[in-house]
Amino acid sequence: MAAAICAVALALLGIASVAFPSSAADVRSKPKVRAITAFVRLDRAHYQEQIRETLKFLRQAKAAFEKSGYEVQTIRITTQPFPEYTRGLADEQVLAFFRDYDALAVKEGFDAAIGPAMMGDGDDPHEAELLGKIIANSKTLEASLFIAGEDGIHWKSIRAAAGVIKYLEANTLHSQGNFSFTAASLVPSGTPFYPASYFTGDGKQFAVGLQSANVVSEVFASTKSPSEAEERLKSTLGIFAAQIEKAATEISNSSGWKYGGLDLSPAPLMDVSIGGAIENFLGAPMGSSGTLSATAIITRALKAIPVKQAGYSGLMLPIQEDTVLAQRWSEGRLSMDALLSYSAVCGTGLDTIPLPGDVRPEQLERILGDIASLSVKWHKPLAARLQPVAGKKAGEMTEFDDPFLVNAKIQPLP
Repeated sequence: MAAAICAVALALLGIASVAFPSSAADVRSKPKVRAITAFVRLDRAHYQEQIRETLKFLRQAKAAFEKSGYEVQTIRITTQPFPEYTRGLADEQVLAFFRDYDALAVKEGFDAAIGPAMMGDGDDPHEAELLGKIIANSKTLEASLFIAGEDGIHWKSIRAAAGVIKYLEANTLHSQGNFSFTAASLVPSGTPFYPASYFTGDGKQFAVGLQSANVVSEVFASTKSPSEAEERLKSTLGIFAAQIEKAATEISNSSGWKYGGLDLSPAPLMDVSIGGAIENFLGAPMGSSGTLSATAIITRALKAIPVKQAGYSGLMLPIQEDTVLAQRWSEGRLSMDALLSYSAVCGTGLDTIPLPGDVRPEQLERILGDIASLSVKWHKPLAARLQPVAGKKAGEMTEFDDPFLVNAKIQPLP
């Protein structure tokens, strides 16, 4: 039935019929499409026309996926690093431009990433200072800063990133601004997940990110055998990935937008918990012995799925976007050191980590240095979204007011 509906939907959009695999047999629930992300090379002088054209494409793609049975949660537009298209403007002009762009994103209902403030240590750290002000004055804009790359660790950028984190802590309501900023390392261009998303190509490309923690949960509840769990996850998620990729390819062929790939990272969302999925397999709380093995099983299964992969395509463990992870963090079962060890075999990094407000810039620099060092050592994409809360101390709860954040206890810094 879903295949027939999809064929009609795509035909209405002028897209050729898609042949879907017939057996999603034993799986009770599909993953959702967390994001369809379009990548554009923004031209400041003509950006409104570019955005209109991009939104027309994104809405058609969203309709095609939804009529094939896949719920789409967000449409997103990502640009090249923003200093490339704000060059020559005074700071106040840059801030005014992004206030207008943010208002457009809110009005039109899309998420927007404006790329990294710094890609390397040779870039102007003033762009990082400007980024803090951009995010603090926006409702939806997200961005990043690169703390490592193919050329190694960027120590000046690490210092700049710590400055952005402290600025957003002090200058945004409930210190929530850091939810829209990440310090990234070796994250590839064309990543659909935010806030690390950016693009260095010519534009008119798109990628898809999944929310599939529910699929992992079902598979992990069905077996305690590591080899069987890995094979079942590869097979089950592979069915859905093939369906989504087939539709995306047909959309690409008919629209002229290049398909950049599928980020298979099984992103959680609140009660759709990747922490709960892992606990289904362990039969024990996250942080218990075997947690690292479970994260490795998931990552190996994802990497083995034969579709065009984009972005991280690895396990994410965002502490405050997942009810089980937030609970285990609050209980002290998970720590930054534990998450760093899991990052050696998956793609988690340090994501949405609550920190005390009195954390010093030098302490943030050391945390970011650990992420960069691990990323460079294993040549893998990692990121750090650190969330110190002004006025809060270890032992207290965060008081974030965001539907996508779970409040958690702030733990002492190691």
